[in-house]
Amino acid sequence: MGQPTSPQPAKLLCGMLAQREEWFASAEEKLAAAFGPIDLASDLIPFDFTDYYTPAMGTGLLRKFVTFDALVAPDRLAATKLATNAIEEELAVRLGAAVPRPVNLDPGLLDGSRLILATTKDNAHRIYLRDGIYAEITLTYRKGAWTPAPWTYRDYQSKAYHQFLTTARALYRAQARKIGPIGPIRQIGQG
Repeated sequence: MGQPTSPQPAKLLCGMLAQREEWFASAEEKLAAAFGPIDLASDLIPFDFTDYYTPAMGTGLLRKFVTFDALVAPDRLAATKLATNAIEEELAVRLGAAVPRPVNLDPGLLDGSRLILATTKDNAHRIYLRDGIYAEITLTYRKGAWTPAPWTYRDYQSKAYHQFLTTARALYRAQARKIGPIGPIRQIGQG
């Protein structure tokens, strides 16, 4: 019989989509207030992989990634997605944009071997977490490179994303070596 072990902490990451640079700044301010200091940010990357977001967000979208200084327990992913959904709603009101959804926030967890994204959309390859939130392994890291799954969105297969994720992964590995696993696993019936 296998014994439960404590998980390694993960690096919280958030991918953002928006049209305007100042909207990213507003989102980063809210994200830092919710999740702590941002320790790494990507450059702005043109998002021209799909027009899926055009009705809600407009055209000329840009992508930006940020990661946060504090490592987190992997079981925080659902709560994080719920919090970023609330931030999106707040920004939609506060920014007074001509589009209904000025900022899209996609949180995820990065560790040494994978990128896991949170979503509200169910699919065969996604695992239900709680409160309408699902998790998806979007990329795995093998033999020194990011490997997409058959369901990985095209943008997450791009070189620009992989370069940022590789930098974030190195930062994560340095942090994780210092911390070690999260505390003991609570057994059923222990309260």
